[in-house]
Formats: sequence, structure tokens, C-alpha cells
Amino acid sequence: MPYAAQPAAPRPARGAAPATVTVVLPAHNEAPTLAAVIERCRSATPGLCQVLVVDDGSTDDTGRVATLAGAEVVRLCPNRGKGVAIRAGLERARGEIVIFLDADGQDHPEEIPDLLAALDEDVGLVIGSRFIGRFDPGAISRVNHAGSLALRTVLNRLWGIDITDPFAGFRAFRRDALAGCVLSANRYDIEIDMLLALVSRGVGVVEVPVRRSPRAHGSSDLGSVRDGSLMLAQMLRWKLASVVPRGARQ
Repeated sequence: MPYAAQPAAPRPARGAAPATVTVVLPAHNEAPTLAAVIERCRSATPGLCQVLVVDDGSTDDTGRVATLAGAEVVRLCPNRGKGVAIRAGLERARGEIVIFLDADGQDHPEEIPDLLAALDEDVGLVIGSRFIGRFDPGAISRVNHAGSLALRTVLNRLWGIDITDPFAGFRAFRRDALAGCVLSANRYDIEIDMLLALVSRGVGVVEVPVRRSPRAHGSSDLGSVRDGSLMLAQMLRWKLASVVPRGARQ
């Protein structure tokens, strides 16, 4: 089912206590890296109130490792896809600010403060851009790199924006900015779904440079053709929704 974000608690006024932060880690068979990622998130995140691991139908010890590391765990069975895991995490997130990053160790939790620092009353979403930061050798295949560049060109031209890394999973947002947005993506198109839900309502989006490292184990579930097609479909769906009067939609 589509997910509509619920309102967060009111944000603190200037000079009040810092905002609370939830870190959400969608995970599928990430037991070898997960404990270290959780610990790094705890060490790096100011205002942290919750580390939430969404175990998306793992067949290894992902859920047990997350529990032993002190994270809250949401278990999905069977494997449902990254979009479903993200939406399940949003339903359980308590923080006024929510951070998403991958559980495979490719993202660097030490950069979380950089994303948080870029959030303000005019910015509802901060994307950790690997394209203005850097990809370490082996962090992305040539096919996926080329596909990302092509798809971002389509996105930016359709929407008249200039986002260098709209597909990045490492991002921070104010939960109240997403309140009322209906997200329906099930797979790796979730980042586009979230981005355009916010852009379509005029929410400010900025990017900060981040580093992306190669996987230490395993392989990604992303399918270049299948998921690239889903991302394109999300762009077209949101664009159509922005130009067709609500009463004319079926």
C-alpha cells in the first residue's frame, strides 16, 4: 500500500533543544557490516534518539545482529524491496529529522553531521551527493554510472531543477516536510518518489558532497534495466500528476 508520512512533533524554536534524529537502515542480508554501521551512526549523529533497522526478508543473521547492536528492528518477510523497507521505516521513525543510509558500509556515517548542518527552515531535504563528492574505485559500475547520468538529465529537464545525485540513498529530511506526501515506490525508485513528492510541493532541496566506498561483501539487488525503468516511470508519473488537474485524474 502507498505510504503517507505522518506529522512529526513540532520542531523546536530557535535556541531550544536540538531536534531529535532517527537513523533508518534498510537492510537485506547485511549481517557482516551492520553492527559496525550501527555503532558508527551512534557515534556520529547528534541528537540521535533512534536507530531503526528494517530487515527486509534477510536469510542471514541481519535481524539478530541489529538487535544485539541495540537497534530497533522491523522485520519484513519475505523480501519486499527497498521502497517497502523505506516506507516501513518511515512508519516507525520518531525523530523530527530522519536520516537514511545504506547498511552495507558504502556510505560513511561520519558525514551525517554535514547533512544535518544543511537542514534549516527553508530546506526540507538534504541529499548526500556522490557526484559532487566522490566514488572510491569499485563503488559503482560503469553501466550504473552512465545510467545515473542519463536519468538525472531527464529528471532535471522535466522539472527544471539541478540535482546531481537524485538516486542517492544517503539523505536527511525534516519529517514534517514529508507529512501528507504519499509514497508508493517498492524498489530503488523510492528515492525519486520521495524527491519529487517534496519538489512538487515546493520544499527546498540541497546537496552536500559525500564519499561512496565499494561493498565489502555481497552484491546489490539493484537491476540496472528494471530499476532504471522504474525510476523513469516515477519521473513521468509525478510530472503527469503535476500537469493534470486533480479532478481529471482517474
